[in-house]
Amino acid sequence: MANDGLIVGLDIGTTKVCVVIGERNDDGLLEITGVGLAASTGLRKGVVVNIEATIRSILTAVEAAEMMSGQEVHDCWIGIGGNHIDGINSRGVVAVTEKKRERGERDRDIEQEDIDRVLEAARAVVIPMDRNILQVIPQSYIVDEQRGIRDPLGMIGVRLEAEVHIITCSVTSAQNLMKCVNRADFHVNDFILQSLAASRAVLTNEEKEMGVALIDMGGGTTDVLVFVDGTPYSNITVPVGGGMITSDISKVTNISFETAERIKIEEGCCWEDLLDADDEIVVPGVGGRPPLAIPKSQLLAIIQSRVEEIFLMVRDRLDKLALSRPLGGGIVLTGGGSQLQGAVELAAEIFRLPVRAGVPVAAGGIVDQYRDPTYATAVGLVLEGDDRERRMLPEQQRVVGESRNRPEKKPGLLGKFIIWLKTEFF
Repeated sequence: MANDGLIVGLDIGTTKVCVVIGERNDDGLLEITGVGLAASTGLRKGVVVNIEATIRSILTAVEAAEMMSGQEVHDCWIGIGGNHIDGINSRGVVAVTEKKRERGERDRDIEQEDIDRVLEAARAVVIPMDRNILQVIPQSYIVDEQRGIRDPLGMIGVRLEAEVHIITCSVTSAQNLMKCVNRADFHVNDFILQSLAASRAVLTNEEKEMGVALIDMGGGTTDVLVFVDGTPYSNITVPVGGGMITSDISKVTNISFETAERIKIEEGCCWEDLLDADDEIVVPGVGGRPPLAIPKSQLLAIIQSRVEEIFLMVRDRLDKLALSRPLGGGIVLTGGGSQLQGAVELAAEIFRLPVRAGVPVAAGGIVDQYRDPTYATAVGLVLEGDDRERRMLPEQQRVVGESRNRPEKKPGLLGKFIIWLKTEFF
């Protein structure tokens, strides 16, 4: 666990490594104090293919974040994603244990032990030997046929059921990721699904309740997390990302991958109405060759076709889900690829749903730098890590931030009487 209120999120992606450092201030409130970004060359579609290159990227990003925050990093919460991630919905059923009270009375109040047992029953699914359960997310509970219960603690019942979403990952992929972090001399607190972390940073509770699809457009893959009635319902991975867009530009225009990436970031557009004029982009020649002029209309055609392909693949996967109602919260785009001009407009045209760009919530500390879709997952890892650490703290420490900010409560009549008694007779 992080020392002295320090929470670190490490997002290791196919094209970039992001680090965000959060720190609890004197009032116990979380503030973002450092961010770091480095190019990543050691992963392919979310899977480690070069350990040494991945270690170098991690060290570079962490060093940049440490310099900004003035804090030394020792452990972190790691985001995990890619083609090897899968999700299934499951259900568990248990009988509520009869409890004997002090007066000899017996009842069937649902306690935490019963909830733990039903979640354990729900996760008892058959998975291949090469896969591991990453997380079990409760969706809803059923008490004696009464559905839609969010928290059954304290209710009375005989039969308790739990509907859960189980996220699994490849054992070897997780082990290689952990090996890279450990060899960089950092401790892994736990793995958190990247799209789940991103949703923590950019989605509102209202959107989750109405039903929303978060589309995280990464460099190697596009990860989708669907929320229904406030909880994750399905996670989807499309094996196409921003790196493919850059590769298309490089191949069609015959320029280097690095130059194509720079042009995509600075001039990339995928919606024709946003293209003011058919200007040209001048690219420096390679190996003494003269500069190359690329029409912006050609660049738009390349980018739009690939982004459209990504959205159509996501739409096809969403159409196969047996949703109880339409996604009233629409689509939220985040990740580096979502920053392309026209991405929101193109998505609205394809999905026929409300679409917005997802920017990480304000968390205090440094201004603007982390409020960028590129940092959505890393910021979400910090927020989720902070939540998990607070749940493990003793009650007195967990509420320290609340008590310091809470106005002093004046005693009522009974309180004043007790104070007078202590003053006069004790």
